[in-house]
Amino acid sequence: MADSAVTQIGEDRSLLLVDDDEPFLRRLAKAMEKRGFDIETAGSVSEGKAIAQARPPAFAVVDLRLEDGNGLDIVESLRSIRPDSRIVVLTGYGAIATAVAAVKIGATDYLSKPADATDITNALLATGDDMPPPPENPMSADRVRWEHIQRVYELCDRNVSETARRLSMHRRTLQRILAKRSPR
Repeated sequence: MADSAVTQIGEDRSLLLVDDDEPFLRRLAKAMEKRGFDIETAGSVSEGKAIAQARPPAFAVVDLRLEDGNGLDIVESLRSIRPDSRIVVLTGYGAIATAVAAVKIGATDYLSKPADATDITNALLATGDDMPPPPENPMSADRVRWEHIQRVYELCDRNVSETARRLSMHRRTLQRILAKRSPR
């Protein structure tokens, strides 16, 4: 664990992680704990709001779309209770409109999934007008497309026909894409 990261975190190292993707939530919690944060996790808007009201954290990482609602509700709730908290919103659906909405209601930063623990830590600990450095090896356009298709496929309960309909794609084309390995 880097001493500079611990120094930047300060005394209150409480971090609320809210995401309905359980494996991602566990990996992120473990990685952030190694970086000196005291972790609490939630898998829904209602759980996230309950933790935010009972024990308002200094930091929060909130997924935008959760099964029971919008993660921005947690951002608003936490911001009203603890205005000094630093909040990063994560989403697999990167869109300018939602990024603007997240920042307007009090999010510190907005990151597209899959974001790694280093990107999230940099966003949480960025001070003032410091812009976080660009990623060292950003995803290729093919990889971003593949990630989006995989996300929609999972949201459709792995139903190829429904996924193809939602993506406005021919079913056979989608099947060929799903059969291939992920691009780099």
